[in-house]
Amino acid sequence: MPFTRSETVAGVHVAEAGSGPPIVFLHGNPDTHDVWGSTVARLGAFRCIAPDLPGFGESAPAEGHTLEHQSAWVAQLVDRLKLDRFHVVCHDVGGVYGCAFATEHGDRLQSLTISNTVFSPDYTWHFWARVWRTRWLGELSQKVLNRRLFVRELRRGSPRMPRAYAEQAYTKLNRTMMSEVLRWYRAMNPEVWRGWTERLREVTARVPTQVLWGDLDPFIPKVQADRFGGEVHHFEDCGHWAMLEEPERFATQIARLASP
Repeated sequence: MPFTRSETVAGVHVAEAGSGPPIVFLHGNPDTHDVWGSTVARLGAFRCIAPDLPGFGESAPAEGHTLEHQSAWVAQLVDRLKLDRFHVVCHDVGGVYGCAFATEHGDRLQSLTISNTVFSPDYTWHFWARVWRTRWLGELSQKVLNRRLFVRELRRGSPRMPRAYAEQAYTKLNRTMMSEVLRWYRAMNPEVWRGWTERLREVTARVPTQVLWGDLDPFIPKVQADRFGGEVHHFEDCGHWAMLEEPERFATQIARLASP
């Protein structure tokens, strides 16, 4: 594994590798810090810091799911890690955490890399998100979930995702994580981003920002890539998890933006 050390910081499991300028990686659903492994393996010149989000992996559940709560979670973590200014790379659910933090604490960012996430009130949730947002139906969907369905849906999202990764991700599922997924999606009515999108654009106008977007994503249309500001790089042959399909190219783009 590329991560060489780990610790638990106030209930947050944090994996690290490398040394140099710090980059904080924020994963999505249904992942843990492991999703960044193949990217981090190519970024040895940086201190790569990858926490498990609240309720995911080995981290304690969240105390709240408003955008303010998500911003504060990141702020508290980086404070405990004694990080002053740093780079952020964020994806999916972690993209919302990262963008919320950037909106309120843009002065702490050296750069921001955003990949396949949403932060705009004009977005309509995809099929599975609508299921998870529906009480009882979301719980039922999790009860009938099995390895075959889980792996199939992940690889539908990114057809070139290594099967070994999808199989491993399934082993990380537990009741805490599945409950966290339901709580998070039910709190994220797209209306919550009204006003935040514009404030984020003010930050990305002054902070070096790039969007790395897998265009074949069946969950989030590529039109959303233009909602954040910054320079957009389309991975035309990748799906939702571009970092797993093209880790070399993904890491190269991160290093390009984060290098002094």
